[in-house]
Amino acid sequence: MRLPTAILFLLSLSSLAAAAAAAEPGELPRIRLEPFIRKLDRPMQITHDPLGRLVVLEQPGRASFVEADGKVLSPPYLDLTKEVVVDFECGLLGIAFHPKFADNGYLYVNYTAKAPNLKTFVSEFRADPTSRRVDLSTKRVVLTVDQPFNVHNGGQVQFGPDGMLYVGMGDGGSQHDPDNYGQRTDVLLAKMVRIDVTPREGYAVPKDNPFVGVKGARPEIWAMGLRNPWRFSFDRETGLLYAGDVGQDTWEEVDVVEKGGNYGWPIREGNDDHHPVDHPPKMIDPIFQYSHNHTAAGVIGGCVYRGRKIPSLVGWYLFGDHSTGRIYGLKYEGGKVVASGVLIEPTPAGKPGERPTQPCAFGADRDGEMFLCDVNGPVFRIVARG
Repeated sequence: MRLPTAILFLLSLSSLAAAAAAAEPGELPRIRLEPFIRKLDRPMQITHDPLGRLVVLEQPGRASFVEADGKVLSPPYLDLTKEVVVDFECGLLGIAFHPKFADNGYLYVNYTAKAPNLKTFVSEFRADPTSRRVDLSTKRVVLTVDQPFNVHNGGQVQFGPDGMLYVGMGDGGSQHDPDNYGQRTDVLLAKMVRIDVTPREGYAVPKDNPFVGVKGARPEIWAMGLRNPWRFSFDRETGLLYAGDVGQDTWEEVDVVEKGGNYGWPIREGNDDHHPVDHPPKMIDPIFQYSHNHTAAGVIGGCVYRGRKIPSLVGWYLFGDHSTGRIYGLKYEGGKVVASGVLIEPTPAGKPGERPTQPCAFGADRDGEMFLCDVNGPVFRIVARG
């Protein structure tokens, strides 16, 4: 994802023409956005801990608890503002709580810092599970990855149903992946990484990772050929891993990420050739893509709705576009998209403060009810319309 300079982001080139099975308008869930938090400093993620407490991240380096009425508690739960580098797509980008957080108090964050060059850090902290503050002295660096540029850093961390920690890594930036990181297995850039954080020093590589024992390959790799999987999520019912992969010149795509999958970048962008090669490897097509035809855009991966308040939305994967503000939905069943469409169109008819300007992340609470972060400050609750 590359977002506007004015808000410390750059945008990838992208507009919209869906190239997947589209449902009839009458079949689409009817939803709207309801203001939840009015103003934050570039909210990057909203999630919950295993105790059910909502947590919101701000790019400059703060993670804070949020009450049910949208009140953001102060002081922050975690404050890394003195360490985090905030520059374009750099900053505090992701947080994940250990599945056994209620017992062990471990949490993990993804952020950029200099040591001395720019790096992605995945660091562990430990806190009393019921505490409202994290002790910074408990920090343990788990993983670092050198970043050649200040864009395409990925940023998501999330535990899978298997208890392993997944880390989304972009291709490191510049245009067209000049060093071919997407197709190289000797680097972690442009990959979905899967590690075991059980050891108290560093991490372990799960024995069933697809590149374990492959000469010259990083065994941490779970999947490859991703340009910038800025946001990904696991469907809490099916366990499928959905990722929005930000495009270059023409296509934005949504992928279902599988073990050992190659999603084509930079050989392909979406389903189209980008830098074709002789004897290409086997590559997995996106489940959904839309054309932006050299205009500004950037797909924002979302979540599958598993709440109870919007029955018509159950099983739909919600995602958005950072540039246009559109909110999409698709339903993926039996290995294919059976319905899709635009669920929220940010037209001028919407009331100011009640329509997205630049979506940057989706999240859900413990009950599966969903939220949307807008990089320009607000966080919305997704509710039924009509």
